[in-house]
Order: sequence, then C-alpha cells, then structure tokens
Amino acid sequence: MLELLLCSMLTILPDYLYRRYRQGKRIGKEITLFSVWFELRWGIVTCVMLTVALITTIFYYHPSTSSVTSFYRTVPILPETNGRVAEIYVRFNPLVMSERVERGAPIFRLDSSQQEAAAESARRRIAETDAAIVVARTDLLAAEAQLQQATSSYKQALDELQTKEELNRRNADIVARREIERLQNIVDGRKAGIDAANAAKQAVEARLSTLLPAQKASAEAALAQAQVDLNKTVIRAGVTGRIEQFALQVGDIVNPFMRPAGILIPERAGRRALFAGFGQIEAQVMRVGMVAEVTCISTPWTVIPMVVTAVQDYIAAGQFRGGEQLIDAQTTVRPGTILTTLEPLYEGGIDAVTPGSSCIANAYTSNHERLASKDLGFFQRFWLHAVDAVGLVHAMLLRIQALLLPIKTLVFSGH
Repeated sequence: MLELLLCSMLTILPDYLYRRYRQGKRIGKEITLFSVWFELRWGIVTCVMLTVALITTIFYYHPSTSSVTSFYRTVPILPETNGRVAEIYVRFNPLVMSERVERGAPIFRLDSSQQEAAAESARRRIAETDAAIVVARTDLLAAEAQLQQATSSYKQALDELQTKEELNRRNADIVARREIERLQNIVDGRKAGIDAANAAKQAVEARLSTLLPAQKASAEAALAQAQVDLNKTVIRAGVTGRIEQFALQVGDIVNPFMRPAGILIPERAGRRALFAGFGQIEAQVMRVGMVAEVTCISTPWTVIPMVVTAVQDYIAAGQFRGGEQLIDAQTTVRPGTILTTLEPLYEGGIDAVTPGSSCIANAYTSNHERLASKDLGFFQRFWLHAVDAVGLVHAMLLRIQALLLPIKTLVFSGH
C-alpha cells in the first residue's frame, strides 16, 4: 500500500494535474467515476507498472521474512544407567517446576546399593592382597632359612665325603666302597635340596614382586571402576542454567533412553542470536555483514538492529538419508529457506526477547563500498543509489508492522 501511494504521486498525480490545469477537466464534471479509467489511463498504467517494479526491487534487494526464531538447545537430564530415584537435591515447587542450578550441582541420586557393594568388595580384595603380601614376605624369610639350612647340610655331607675319599685314597682297606657310594648319594640329595629351596625362594620372590602387585592393581582398578559407577548414581548439572518441567519424585524409575527426569536449559540460551529463513530467491543477495532489523512479538513496539553473521550454504529441504528407496523430487513438498544467523548490532540487544519467540526481520542491501569505486558509470551509480534508497520504504513497513503487530495479535486474532 505504501509503495502504491508513493508511485501514484509520481504517475497518477502528475497525469491528473495535466488534465486539470492544461486541459481544464474537473473531477465530477469531465472526470467522473466512469471516465477516470480513460482520462487517467496513462497515469494508472504507469503507476501499476512502477509499483510492481518498486515492490520487486524492494523485496529482492531488501528481503523480509517472518520465519525468525531464537532457537536454543536444551539438555535432557538423564542418568547413564537405569535406576530408581533415591534422593532429590533440588528444591521442588509443584506449581513452578523450575529451579536454577549451577554447573556441577547435584540434581538427584539413584539407588546406589549395588555400586556400594561392588566398591566395598573391591576394597576387601585390596585388603586381602595386602595381607597376602605380608604373608609372602614371611614365606620369603622361611624360604631363605630353608635355603641356608639346605646349603649347610650339603656342605656337611660334602666334607664328610671328601674325608672318606681321602682316607680311601691313602688306604683302600680303611673305608668300604659301599660307604663312599652312600655318602655320594647323600651329597647329591643335599645338592638337590639346595636347588629345591632356591626354586621355592624364587617362587616366593616372583609372587611378591609380580603376582601380588598385579592382583592389587587389578583390585584397585576394580575399586576405581566401582567408584565411577557409584559417582554416576549422582546426576549433576553439566552447565549452569534452569531446570524446567522437573516433576521427579523419590521412587521413580529413570531410563536414559525413554524416561528423562527433566530438561536443563543453559544460561543465556537463545539470547545470543536469532535464526531467520529467507526465500531461496535471495540466495544471491544475502551476504555476511548485511545490516538487518527485527521486531518480535515478545517485545512489542520495538525494532532491534541486527547484523548477518552467517549464511548457510545448504538448504535443509534437500538433505536425505541413505536407505533402501530411491529419492523422488516430488517428495519435497516445501521448498525450504536459506538459514541465516542474525546477531544484535549492540551488546544485549536481544536480552529482552524471550527465547523461542517469533519475529519479523528485514535485511538491507548496502552498496556503499561499490559506490566508492570510481569505475562506475552514471547509470550504474544511479541504480545503486536507487537500490539503497528504496530500503527506507521497507524500513518504514517494518515499523508499521511493529506498530500493528500487538493490535493484530490481541484484537484480530480471535481473543
């Protein structure tokens, strides 16, 4: 409507002034309701063409969209294992079902009897291993004593054998041959006893230096695992934020796949940027750095200056998952939009906008850098100036929308 009024001032109004003051035709006399279409035909046709061209230029170079939302990611409150709720740490208000929590603060605890039993069993195994190490040290002392005793017996038998052999060498009739063979067997047995005692000592040393430390390390690892499982029974907040829709009760069963306990909304979620979906025809116009303006239903009569910080190169409607069926283009019913990220031009610009609120956005093309070039011709420079100038019309339209949006919502939406 605003474009039509503007164009009529440049087409219909001059045509009427020409008919009135040049040809002397007056409204109600020569120009009536039945003859106005013939008398002002040039102005009306030109007005329609100029209005269509102006609207096309405005909406192409200064795109607008009502698909603007402050998206935010929520964190489901889920344990890593199934369990029954044993204790709730956050304050529960059945009317609000909301509570602010700091990062790392406990939210609720599951029944941990099984994990506590596993941890206690691991501690007992560690104590048992420590006791076995003490016993092994005693066994090592006993093995050393047995080795020393076997060595002494071997030396005694060897001395006696050597004495008998010396006597036999001097006089063969003094010592019987049978006696020397018996002593030789005794020496061999005592020597085998040394080897057995030495092997027993090495076995105790190996058990003390390798087996028992390995068993203790395994028991400590089992204790650490049991402690980790025990810590998992206490569900804590991963980020600072607010817990919403938290209606958990002691005794409830919580499942990490199907039954979350609630939702944690991170602090400042949805207050950093807005996400707008512009038409696909604006793909060649949308650029990072474009100035934009938004007005949101949660902040009526307010226009917020924004800037385009990101333009997604892909349209979500074209994505697909590989499967057993071929893709048919007719299955894409909605054409999809170009997702852009809008951040406030000034810090705290969208703090008053409720996360998830719906908004209306305008983006404005700026040719300031191109106009600074000296290589542009007159007509090209004139066209770029005209494109920048018509953005004022779209800015006026946005402010009219911001003014009428609360009235349209409260009065004309069926309330």
